[in-house]
Amino acid sequence: MASGWDWKSGEGLLGLDDPEEWDAAFERGEDHLGTAVIGLAFQCSLEEASPRIARAMRLPDIGQRGFAFTAAGHAARLNGELTPELYAALRAEGPGGIAEHPIRDTLGFVPFRKLPPWFKRRWVLVTVRNKLESWWLRSGETVEEVWRALRRRR
Repeated sequence: MASGWDWKSGEGLLGLDDPEEWDAAFERGEDHLGTAVIGLAFQCSLEEASPRIARAMRLPDIGQRGFAFTAAGHAARLNGELTPELYAALRAEGPGGIAEHPIRDTLGFVPFRKLPPWFKRRWVLVTVRNKLESWWLRSGETVEEVWRALRRRR
């Protein structure tokens, strides 16, 4: 069976809507599987896309793995939740690396009550850190304004 997708160049794979086609391409060892899994995240249900996203997160090509993590972030944005296997993959990769943005997307688009415990702790940490940073920046602006006012009085 001839595929209608251009696996060599990757062109058009963001529109991939057939999980079985992705599975067949994975078995053939095609390129651009990470790109195609983003298409699955957009076009398919979370239940259909999730196992393929998780599999793509273990690809040897770091660039394609990055696209798989991007797909997880899109899945969180689109569905307001993730599957346990995607939560586990994001936690295993951890913040600060390739999973940083998908973790932030998950914290921003998945309701707190739906997050697993590790993500809830991460949400609290990020929220507190952001609030402290905000206060620090505002205090710096206030000091700067006072300094300008004092300089104008002279």
